Amino acid sequence: MDQGISEGSNQDASQHWPRVLVVDPNKRNLAVLVRRLGEAGYRVAVADGGGAAITELHRQPVDVVVAELYMPGISGAELTRVVRGQAMWRDLPVMLITGKSKPDGAVQAYEAGADDVILKPFHFEVLFARIERRLARTTSLQALRDDNAALDARVVTRAIELGDMRDRWLASEAERRRLESLLKPRLA
Repeated sequence: MDQGISEGSNQDASQHWPRVLVVDPNKRNLAVLVRRLGEAGYRVAVADGGGAAITELHRQPVDVVVAELYMPGISGAELTRVVRGQAMWRDLPVMLITGKSKPDGAVQAYEAGADDVILKPFHFEVLFARIERRLARTTSLQALRDDNAALDARVVTRAIELGDMRDRWLASEAERRRLESLLKPRLA
């Protein structure tokens, strides 16, 4: 399936709705995920493999990636490694879906940096809840980063103010010593 954006049944999708990148080489699975996510109010971008997903990530930002773990070419785990290796995507939530019940797939996914592994079959309501949880975490992390940046700016401002006060105090102290040295001969 070509990569692109589907708005599901809501053609007037609001721009503040989260954008989910769905990656799955199986066209039927991809179509079902796109339809259900669109119906739930998400803006959906699609890719039929890991390489197409990377292209889509460069094309337009997304809020969360939901990808099949086992894909030909670039697997979901490798896609996760690529995402984690890029500073601009480092905190992007990545959720991998697998039909395999072997624990080594989940371990591989988590070792690659996946935020969640979802086993098929799953209930879409659970998927939506997990997506919302990841989005809430991302929002909290961004708020924390913003607060830290504001705090850092305040610390810099205070350091500059203290430096200025120190300079004024040193100048005042130097002036006091100068005046004292002028007055000593007169007082003696």
